[in-house]
Amino acid sequence: MARIAIIGASIGGLPAAYEARALLDKKHKVTVISNVDYFHFVPSNPWVAVGWRKRKDISFALGPVLEKKGIEFVHAAATRIEPEQNRVITAKGEVPYDYLIIATGPKLNFGAVPGLGPSGYTQSVCTVDHAEQAWGTYQSFLKDPGPIVVGAAQGASCFGPAYEMAFILDADLRKKKLRRKVPIYFVTPEPYIGHMGLAGVGKSRRLMEDEFAEHSIKPIHNVSIKEVQPGKMLLEDGQEVPFRYSMIIPPFAGVDAVAGTQGLCNPKGFVNIDSYQANPKYPNIYAVGVCVAIPPVEQTPIPTGAPKTGYMIESMVSAAVHNIKADIENNEKKDTATWNAICLADMGDTGMAFVALPQMAPRNVTWAKKGKWVHLAKIALEKYFLLKMKKGVSEPFFEKAILNAMGINKLEKQA
Repeated sequence: MARIAIIGASIGGLPAAYEARALLDKKHKVTVISNVDYFHFVPSNPWVAVGWRKRKDISFALGPVLEKKGIEFVHAAATRIEPEQNRVITAKGEVPYDYLIIATGPKLNFGAVPGLGPSGYTQSVCTVDHAEQAWGTYQSFLKDPGPIVVGAAQGASCFGPAYEMAFILDADLRKKKLRRKVPIYFVTPEPYIGHMGLAGVGKSRRLMEDEFAEHSIKPIHNVSIKEVQPGKMLLEDGQEVPFRYSMIIPPFAGVDAVAGTQGLCNPKGFVNIDSYQANPKYPNIYAVGVCVAIPPVEQTPIPTGAPKTGYMIESMVSAAVHNIKADIENNEKKDTATWNAICLADMGDTGMAFVALPQMAPRNVTWAKKGKWVHLAKIALEKYFLLKMKKGVSEPFFEKAILNAMGINKLEKQA
């Protein structure tokens, strides 16, 4: 019997558990370790932040669904990994493993900038708790509106939610007939609007510049945030940007329990992996999702990281689980992730789709398109993904249907 432990139960960890349970013989044990007892669909957090969704709409309890699938659930924070002993130490005791999948997501490094984050003076949509706090702050803001600052701090790698928040806030304020009272600024380390941490995707720069102009959102790019003070953001170039409401994506780092494991991670605490999602030093440890170490697409004047999109994460999950199965059965590892960036960014009542195949240059396919269909596709994906996770299904049927409709699967084969 092999013991497979998974740290994390979000968009990477929960599908990994389901796929492992479906793919491996029932004699093997699958255990999920999570510091929270619920799953929530992270891409919906910007909607929660403006009251378009509630927590109950995008989340459900983990315990019952994991029990139904025959997966052990340890509701506790992982405090450290002891790879030489093949065990994870948690607040509730140790969890032994033969194979470990790390799917923790990132540590949100708000401390990189003084005054940044929900404990400071800016909001976040990185977790549903943060999104709910952002909604509470936004409700107060609506009673006395003023300038808004949205964006990302230097070193950030997840720019999509920042762009979404800027356009969603614009759309919501227009619906409430308050937009004329609210200047919106977009602060970002990207060298230009539409860079996305991907060195641009298709016509993303031109499209974003046009959209920013059409929606009267003022971009302030290629800048670092020096400090956030009450009602004021200080930039390293000397600019001061006033605000009454602000949402800034922080830089990411590896979570402490993972980053503290000697030989496992890069200096930022992200897990080093080979082409099979396995760690070079500890080949029975795999990693998927945002916790994985990948280099920036290009060096930029102000540091930016490379995003890890949901489509890419599902590919990582499948590769990791299939390679664990191969290892258990003494077969050769063959599965590799498709490092393709595909993003559906909501803009309130329309949206933009970005495709880079592969993510790193030179690319075979690169394009960006706008349309109401993107907004509708993201809503449909939210509903389907939540249903899929509640039912314990790992195969991305609906995602493939969307990609077929977009022509992406055909493009991938051509690439």
